[in-house]
Amino acid sequence: MTQLISELELPHLAMEEEAFSADPYPHFDAARARHPWLATSRFGYVVTHYPVIRELFTSEQKMRGNYVEMVEAMGATGTPWGDFQLGHILNAQGDKHKRLRDMLAPAFTPRQANRRRQLMRDTMAELLDSWAPRGAFDFEEFVSWFPIGVMCRMVGAPREAIPELRDSLEALGLSVSMDLSVMEAMQQGARQLEDWAFGLIAAREAVHKSGDDNDLLDVLVEVKARGGISQDELTNLITFLMVAGYDTSKNIMTLLMHEMTRFPDIYRRCADDVEYCAKVVEESMRFHSTSNLMRLVTDDIVHRDVLIPAGTTLFFPWGVATRDPGAVEDADSFLPERVNRNTHLGFGLGSHMCLGQFIARAQMAEGLHLIARRIKNPRTEGPQGWRPFVGVWGMRGLPIAFDPA
Repeated sequence: MTQLISELELPHLAMEEEAFSADPYPHFDAARARHPWLATSRFGYVVTHYPVIRELFTSEQKMRGNYVEMVEAMGATGTPWGDFQLGHILNAQGDKHKRLRDMLAPAFTPRQANRRRQLMRDTMAELLDSWAPRGAFDFEEFVSWFPIGVMCRMVGAPREAIPELRDSLEALGLSVSMDLSVMEAMQQGARQLEDWAFGLIAAREAVHKSGDDNDLLDVLVEVKARGGISQDELTNLITFLMVAGYDTSKNIMTLLMHEMTRFPDIYRRCADDVEYCAKVVEESMRFHSTSNLMRLVTDDIVHRDVLIPAGTTLFFPWGVATRDPGAVEDADSFLPERVNRNTHLGFGLGSHMCLGQFIARAQMAEGLHLIARRIKNPRTEGPQGWRPFVGVWGMRGLPIAFDPA
């Protein structure tokens, strides 16, 4: 017999609380013990079971991003942050979404990611030259300079702008946390990034020439010149690529280093083998990735005898889905060489799956390899705090001490 979702007796997940962010896994285990795949939360109904997440995304055409509702709930309609949220590619649907993805896809293939590996190595090597002799630092702060450095090199941006960009990206990393207390910082970050992107595009258009060695920005400027993208779309796209390329990679690498302090044998092997580093990155993203997603149901969905009516908000916890013991054998063990594992959802699912995933994978593997070669025997007493679970989750500071190579 089909039941309406609102009539079910479901466990509640207090995802807005700091204690939840610090250790969400027991809460999800307890929720699945009461209902196999659903829970309630302040932000909507939470899908707690990995197989059901994948099953529901076969009905992706009956859902859309809830960015309009999020901006309205935050009272941010018509503001720089609100306009950014409504204009970026994750909120695009139909023909516009296809046009933007088709335009970007050739620049984000595995082949293109491999072409940029030396750029990634050079960026990390420069960081380590400056930071590694210290013997101790906040790893989250250190590694935050890595993805932004890579992205700036990919679009040919002046490196002098990186400190200010980092501050803006830190603010926008809380964009979908539904926290009004950070609204002013997010608005300022959105304004600064939009102004920077607009100026970067204008400066490149003034000197751009077609050629085989063009970077990503050259490619996009050519598309704009052919009428394939508007000025506003390109400005928003450059802003979004910086935001998306920064926060997830930084947070995952911080979580990864925390695990490496617990598994020194795994960490030592990372110094010898970059291909093994890629396996460690994948296992880290399975163990605890950082992104979560909300979707608004636009047409009724009936799934496993539950009616989910149009207008319902569903919360998909990508970050913890593959710690579900019903989906992954020995889910709480960190095993980089595990086989027959369910694919992690750190880069999402469906038509909005992360375009930059191959760049991110290569970047994190190359970065980890060089870090393990230069930072020996890392030790930590743990994170200083945690970012909100809703949105882009992660540690808020990870002090480490180590032996410089």
